[in-house]
Amino acid sequence: MTNERSVPELLAYQGSSPRPANFDEYWERALAELDAQPLDYELVPAEFRSELAECFHLYFTGVGGARVHCKYVRPKREVAERGRGIVMFHGYACDSGDWMEKVAYAAHGFSVLAMDCRGQGGLSEDNLTVRGTTIRGHIIRGIDDPNPDHLYYRNVFLDTAQTARILMNMPEVDPARVGAYGCSQGGALTVACASLEPRIAAAIPVYPFLSDYRRAWEQNITTSAYEELNYYFRFFDPHHLREEDIFNRLGLIDIQNLAGRIKGKILWVTGLMDPICPPSTQFAAYNKITAPKDLLVYHEYGHEYLPYLADKALQMFMEL
Repeated sequence: MTNERSVPELLAYQGSSPRPANFDEYWERALAELDAQPLDYELVPAEFRSELAECFHLYFTGVGGARVHCKYVRPKREVAERGRGIVMFHGYACDSGDWMEKVAYAAHGFSVLAMDCRGQGGLSEDNLTVRGTTIRGHIIRGIDDPNPDHLYYRNVFLDTAQTARILMNMPEVDPARVGAYGCSQGGALTVACASLEPRIAAAIPVYPFLSDYRRAWEQNITTSAYEELNYYFRFFDPHHLREEDIFNRLGLIDIQNLAGRIKGKILWVTGLMDPICPPSTQFAAYNKITAPKDLLVYHEYGHEYLPYLADKALQMFMEL
């Protein structure tokens, strides 16, 4: 890492990217659109079989009419009361992952709904039509469109809240005992979900992406998850004449600006050697959370497997 800060400095850092003046209005309008969206879904039995859980492909219609896919896993055994639930979100350009990791939670009585992001490695469709470039990534998808509602991550963030609402509405799930979990892009979506659906009782965002874009730009951006910002300025604004406008537009989909809406308990996980999502960008969001929160720091780790984290996550969610 270059130009990063000490832990005390990170804990005081409030971010470099702007918070647009219309941020609250933008998301209240987006949530009003989501409120009008039905919670209907289709369940299709999966080929994967388990003695402990029932496994399904779940499809719902998201904002803008896109067909969104999730993996749904619930315990086979009957429970006397509505149980715990978890929504899960995956990393950049991946998918909702293997069935087995969900079955492990189902064995402990959880119902798990894992979402595929639109147009990435899973089965969810991306039907968004935008003006301007879509070169090398999703952050800038819609950045040049006159309508800011056409930002790609606006719809994905709303999908996370709709996913949580669907899980909370299932007869086997107690809506007061639902958590959210994800790493990298999934960590960002965990923050977005807990922000836009305040009934999320507990969330574990792990080295989250999509935060403090200007700070990310100041780092070695060509080797990070934010490299598409470099491509954008290189090809479409090499003199940075629109730099302020671009970062202001990106502020609409910056999780640091959503973090203050969170109501549930947070366990924030970060590696201080992370070259992909610089720690300072993560702390910009963490420091704006006013809900109960704990910080789990892996000092010698980066954007990678973190030992014992899966165990800690299960133990936290068992407290729901």
